Amino acid sequence: MNRLDFKGRRAIVTGGAQGIGLAIAKRLLASGARVRIWDRDDRLLAGAVAALGSSVTGDSIDVTEPAAVERGVRSALEALAGIDVLVNNAGIAGMNRPTVDYPIEEWERVLRVNLTSQFLCCRAVAPQMVKAGYGRIVNIASIAGKEGNPNAVAYSASKAGVISLTKSLGKELAQSGVLVNCVTPAAAKTAIFDQMTEQHINFMLSKIPMGRFVTVDEVAALVCWLASEDCAFSTGGVFDVSGGRATY
Repeated sequence: MNRLDFKGRRAIVTGGAQGIGLAIAKRLLASGARVRIWDRDDRLLAGAVAALGSSVTGDSIDVTEPAAVERGVRSALEALAGIDVLVNNAGIAGMNRPTVDYPIEEWERVLRVNLTSQFLCCRAVAPQMVKAGYGRIVNIASIAGKEGNPNAVAYSASKAGVISLTKSLGKELAQSGVLVNCVTPAAAKTAIFDQMTEQHINFMLSKIPMGRFVTVDEVAALVCWLASEDCAFSTGGVFDVSGGRATY
């Protein structure tokens, strides 16, 4: 593992108790950061915190609730005395269903978890970073947000929204010392696969020229560079880790 310099840096990783979020937390810790994991699954959160050591703490936060996010920021500031890095990773796949049959309630649920949550977290954390004159926000989008996967309309639309959220906020904060970028991974074998049909999983694999799914560690490597001081002239950017699937 290549290590970046996160000594003295303080990071929040949402949905950090498993999968991509946990891999990001591990890599940040290995590079010297203090990490605060937000997750709404108390059991997974407790297990992750216990396994990762004294430089990580956890907070049970439902990132779809504005009051919970605000409380989480206050708690993080008390625990860490500042926030240098925010990784918006929490997300769900939602149903695999044709658009014309997609339940409205499911559409609203997926957009709230995948997109509104990132807006809420950025809205709450960015002012703290601007005040400090430094910050890195990395949003987890998806290649589906660029291409639009069939039978995944809510997921695809939510991730397209994350891309535009990133571009808008990146431009707004470009001269503040706070950089905002997103990554668009191909699918990784995580618990999110449990929400998908086998047919949809096979479809996603068929679209990747390298013929395999991305690993969580590969996503984490890119995210952590974007969260580091080495990333100094990229903001509002969209960074692919798609095994050749991305074409723009």
